[in-house]
Amino acid sequence: MSELAQAHTAPYAAKSAESQGRRHPEPAAAPRSEFQRDRDRIVHSTAFRRLEYKTQVFINHEGDLFRTRLTHSLEVAQIGRTLARMLGLDEDLTETLALAHDLGHTPFGHVGQDVLNACMKEHGGFEHNLQSLRVVDELEQKYAEFEGLNLTFESREGILKHCSLKNAEKLGDVGRRFIEGRQPSLEAQITNLADEIAYNNHDVDDGLRSGLITVEQLEQVEIFARHLDTVRALYPDLTDRRLIHETVRRMINTLVVDLLQQTRANIALHQPQSLDDVRRCPTLAAFSVGMLAEHRELKHFLFQNLYRHYKVVRMSEKAQRLLRELFVAFTSEPRLMPPEHQARADQAPQRAVCDYIAGMTDRYAIREHRRIYDIEELA
Repeated sequence: MSELAQAHTAPYAAKSAESQGRRHPEPAAAPRSEFQRDRDRIVHSTAFRRLEYKTQVFINHEGDLFRTRLTHSLEVAQIGRTLARMLGLDEDLTETLALAHDLGHTPFGHVGQDVLNACMKEHGGFEHNLQSLRVVDELEQKYAEFEGLNLTFESREGILKHCSLKNAEKLGDVGRRFIEGRQPSLEAQITNLADEIAYNNHDVDDGLRSGLITVEQLEQVEIFARHLDTVRALYPDLTDRRLIHETVRRMINTLVVDLLQQTRANIALHQPQSLDDVRRCPTLAAFSVGMLAEHRELKHFLFQNLYRHYKVVRMSEKAQRLLRELFVAFTSEPRLMPPEHQARADQAPQRAVCDYIAGMTDRYAIREHRRIYDIEELA
């Protein structure tokens, strides 16, 4: 964000010129702000490119039109920047957090996280938010003078959405807010809710496209039914994909407008005058009570009818077995991994294997499994 743009931000916004800095000092990035530089480093990272072939709900080979972690992150960034602009927040920091929030996600979605967490139970566990921070702090290998991407404190803090006290104590400054019970920046708070808006609504779209859920089922969900009725009243002859798109886009708009209004009301109530004030306040970014209830109803519907659909469960079971077998193979014989991962295994073998598997795309994990377990597959 330019100096002119920063002059028009709210007093409680994060400001690049007042950043708490980087772990390794660097010369200024002018004419870019420090948060713009962070965003650019995310976009050019290997981990970001891999998101194109990481599962959201449907595995890559199940269809070309379903969302991936990459398209999901872009949708989060679009919603987040809209909210940031309306609230006078730093759009570049918001975009950075949106694009980076899933960098540590495993192949095969949340099932991959569960498998790695179980495999790592005796070795510190696994959580994708922590892994996202690990990616930007250590695992990206691009720069001559430091490991990772050397992002600003504000970007690193915002990436770390959840953290146990035990892990927070190991993370130094970026984990301190969890120990002290403080909030992250408003940019981080709205990105968190933009994430929820994006994945709930695009999972509705993908679920309908896949045929695993139906419009008739969704008509039992208040927020969907209300907007579907509106679209049908306005366009009685509209059918199929356009009917669904018109409904879903209205759902997104309703959630965004409600979030904007409630957050403004919370800001007016607590009147933060600086980022430090935001950190001391209760959570400021929020839905209204009524909208939160509708939002949760939709989440519950998707959990019961899409994420637990027998076809999704079947694929999840296959993915669990595949990832467990990869973990066993690589920990039993680290020389099965590429040389750069073998080197890391000398110090912490289980964590090195975990990092390797977590960084895989869906199709790369499937290919690695074949290379190791299929006698006819070429190495």
